[in-house]
Amino acid sequence: MTRGTDLRRICLTLPTNRACTATIADIGEEAAYAAGRFDVEVHLLILDSSDGSTFTEHAKAVDELPAVPNVIVHHLDEGRQRDFLREVIERSGHAEPELLLDLMLPAAVSYGACTNRAFLLAAALGCESIHRRDSDSGYQTLDGKPVFPIHHELLSLGKPGADAADGVTENALDTVHGGKPVSMVGGSFVGELSVDVSEIKETDPGIYHDVVSLWAPPEWPAEEVQGLVQESFIGAGTEPFSVDRSVLDVPDIWRLDMCNIGFDRELYERVPLPPATDTIGSDYFLLHVVRHAPLPAVVHNRHIVNFYTAERRTGSGFTDYQVRFVKFLLSMLYLHPVYFDLEEAGPALLDPQHHVRAATIAGFVRRSTGADRAENIRRLDVIDRCYRQLGGKYAEFADHLMPLRQGLLDRAQVDMEHFALLIDAWRPLVAASRAIGPSIGRSTGRA
Repeated sequence: MTRGTDLRRICLTLPTNRACTATIADIGEEAAYAAGRFDVEVHLLILDSSDGSTFTEHAKAVDELPAVPNVIVHHLDEGRQRDFLREVIERSGHAEPELLLDLMLPAAVSYGACTNRAFLLAAALGCESIHRRDSDSGYQTLDGKPVFPIHHELLSLGKPGADAADGVTENALDTVHGGKPVSMVGGSFVGELSVDVSEIKETDPGIYHDVVSLWAPPEWPAEEVQGLVQESFIGAGTEPFSVDRSVLDVPDIWRLDMCNIGFDRELYERVPLPPATDTIGSDYFLLHVVRHAPLPAVVHNRHIVNFYTAERRTGSGFTDYQVRFVKFLLSMLYLHPVYFDLEEAGPALLDPQHHVRAATIAGFVRRSTGADRAENIRRLDVIDRCYRQLGGKYAEFADHLMPLRQGLLDRAQVDMEHFALLIDAWRPLVAASRAIGPSIGRSTGRA
């Protein structure tokens, strides 16, 4: 594809481990929109962990994308991702290369790790920002045309807060933050709940309350927990898009979703995401950093359409997803103290150049690993009781979970220990990625 010479490079990324040829076509259209409306060179990065036959179908979908000036497509299977990571880790000089490789490309599903790989590849490609979408989501339309979130992301990301005011419909940013860069632009979703627990809600609202409240900090009063349960996982509801609304401010992260997010490189090149495996929600950490640092962000209403794929509701797919949900609840034992530390530190999280102090955050994460496990034991007890009350496949899952309890308790702690290690290793990994340069990842004849 045709390349610009002096254009700002951006990375629009789609991590996937499932069939999503329609999503590939859609995100290709978003890449074309970005290149056509903004002075950017778009690197469309598809990180593909699907099986061989599905990868082949995806490769065909990539080949069928129209050739568009200043759009370059990279479609990488896990083998090519692993080769890239091995070179990066070797260049970084880390003392535990195999552990680091496992954290970056684990055998199990990891929402944080797949995004961390995108971060490093974006660095290698020389990109100034990253824009993430998911394979189980689509775009809203207005007058028959897709409504692309990248429109708002490219209007503001990386600009000083004061300069970004012209690109939003509402500027609520305190002038004290005007010199800081806009580090994040995001929206939410419409459609089904972001976490697949709606069946529990429909079956027994009381049990739904008991289960969902497990992700609240245990010290919260009952009224705050009730508010969390009511607002959890609903996104922007069901209201269809009709007109653009965007707010510049230190963000309310409650209505943001990782299928609809853009980050400036000055954020993601300093702090990675938790690499926890089999844990939904492990990729939201940077939202809390932006909120508490505090850094400017834009929240908009070009919401993604969320939907579910059938495999997570039956058989092994149901079991696997429910384990990820349980691990999410257990991760809160460690993440909540870190979030509280971030909030308390506030402006001290930034250096004089408005860069995030990664070492400070690594210290918070490492300190959290000493948390008393009693609360997580209680969480597992509540899940066991509630799922057995639900009966059917939920009771069967409770039986499945029982022998896994100790391992899950151990794993939740180790996940945070590994996160601290990865934060410490991150800047050398980013530097090594940039040293490798943009030749990595060219694929399928689309470059």
